[in-house]
Order: sequence, then structure tokens, then C-alpha cells
Amino acid sequence: MTPSPLQSSPLASESSLAGHPDIQRVRDFLLDLQARICAALEQQESAGGGNARFVPDDWTRAEGGGGRSCVLQGGTVIEKGGVMFSHINIKNLPASATARHPQIAGAKAQALGVSLVIHPNNPYVPTSHANVRLFVAEKEGQAPIWWFGGGFDLTPFYPAEADCVAWHQVAHDLCQPFGEDVYPRFKTWCDEYFYLKHRDEQRGIGGLFYDDLNTESMGWDFEKCFAFMQAVGNGYLQAIVPLFQKYQDKPFGEREREFQLYRRGRYVEYNLVYDRGTLFGLQTGGRIESILVSLPNLAGWSYRQEWDEGTPEARLTEYFLKPRDWLN
Repeated sequence: MTPSPLQSSPLASESSLAGHPDIQRVRDFLLDLQARICAALEQQESAGGGNARFVPDDWTRAEGGGGRSCVLQGGTVIEKGGVMFSHINIKNLPASATARHPQIAGAKAQALGVSLVIHPNNPYVPTSHANVRLFVAEKEGQAPIWWFGGGFDLTPFYPAEADCVAWHQVAHDLCQPFGEDVYPRFKTWCDEYFYLKHRDEQRGIGGLFYDDLNTESMGWDFEKCFAFMQAVGNGYLQAIVPLFQKYQDKPFGEREREFQLYRRGRYVEYNLVYDRGTLFGLQTGGRIESILVSLPNLAGWSYRQEWDEGTPEARLTEYFLKPRDWLN
């Protein structure tokens, strides 16, 4: 399934693109990225004998702009996956934005991005998340204030060390053209960001996370920041497809399924309590179905669930869910 271009829908005229060719270029990339990710994941679904497809759902919002939510549910390989594009206008910026950037209080803004979460059926295939976005705020008579954000991260249930290394190798390699310090900086930020404080536990094995990426923070101009967005967006597919190919047909039983649902509960806790994107969406009156599409259809919470020492389930938290340098 390849979504039809949003430019042909009413959404395009409702997003303020006039005078912002760079925003249009970013938008074009994001729509193409969404289509390519959906197509690649549908190919994995077909390879596993399934016929489920991403169903596109175009939407608009009263304040301006809209998006396309592409959701696959009940597949043979993917239990639930959402690949979401949005481009919205914001007249009243929420506290989640102005608290970190008080200079944009009272400004009008645009936010556009692609965000995805994929929950596979097979417990040996990790849950994965990626997000790339651009935010532009404008006050009359002042130059626009802009920044990029995003990244990707992996939440495995039965990880293998070689796969963790491969995931981080992709992250490292895409960062290299932008500077030696980029991967360690954004890798550490990812470890710190995807952390469940109330559990004293990492959400997964990390990857990359960055925010507020602009000339002021990194010394990069718009073109270089946009190039990094593209590298991260394209890097997600490069990193995740091999894991589907390797594990989507691996046999599993009730024990593995139970553990998968139990660990999904942690994912739900994080997204509802800490995730900055969820908070931003709720504070801006976002579309609830699109904001909460990251949550799995099924998850579990067992009271004081314990796993025997030395089991793969115990090793997940004892070894893998600790910040570490996977490449050295």
C-alpha cells in the first residue's frame, strides 16, 4: 500500500506553507518516508503469510492542518502498527513547548512529523519506535524560530547481543558524516530519555534521541539539520527490517507470549507518563486516536511478577536494560 499524496487533499491548503519552501520540502520527505515505511512493513507481513495492510485515515483539525494516520491491526507478523504523519497549525502553544522555549510564548507555530510504533506478533521481534519532526514558531516582525527532533529506539523482549550491536551500528554510521560526537551524544540522550523513573528501568536498549536541533544548539544550518532528519528516518528501516527477517517466523509458546504482554505494560506506562510527544499532543488538543495509536491492543500487568534467575526473561532486565556502550 502506498498512500496517495496528501498534497492532493484539502489538508495542503489548510497548512500555512506560503513563504516557507523549506517546510514544503520537509513535508514532501515526510510523506514519502511514511509511504516507504508502510510499504516495507507490508512486505514483511506478506513474507510471513499475512495479508493485513495499513489503512490510511486522513483527518483535519479546526485550528488548521491535519494528517494521515496509517494503521495495521491483526496481521500475521504485525499485531498493531501505526505510521502517522501530521502537519498542524498551533495558535496557542502549550506549556510543554513554552517551558523549554519561553521566547516563543505568544507565537503561532507549525509542527510536522512522522511518528511510528510497531508491535509485532512474535515476541522475538522487538517493538520499535521512530519519530522525525520539525517545529517552526513565528512572531510578527521576527525571524522564524525552528528546530528539529526525533530518533529511533528498540524495545526487545528476548534480545540477542549481536542484534543490539547491529541496531546501534546503524545509528552510529548514520551519525558519522555529521561529526564524531553526534552518535555518543544522541545515544546517551536516548538512554536518559527512555527511562522509567518509577521502575528504575530502561524502556529498551536505546538508539538515538535528539531535540531542539538547530543552529543555536549544534551550529548546523537548516540544510544540515534537515539532512540529519533524513538520515535518521531512512536509518530506521535499515535497522528494523533485518530483525523482522530474522525472527518473525521463529516458533514461540505461551511463556514467551505472556512475557511479551507483561513487558508491553511497561511500554504503556512510559508512553502515558513520560513521553513528550504524547504530552504535546494532548496539550494542543490533538487527535486522540492518533496520539494513542502507539499503545498495543493487548498488554498485561501481573502483580509482583518474578522470573527465575538465569532465565531469558530475567536476563532482559539484569543485563540488556542497562545503559551500555554496545559498540565497544
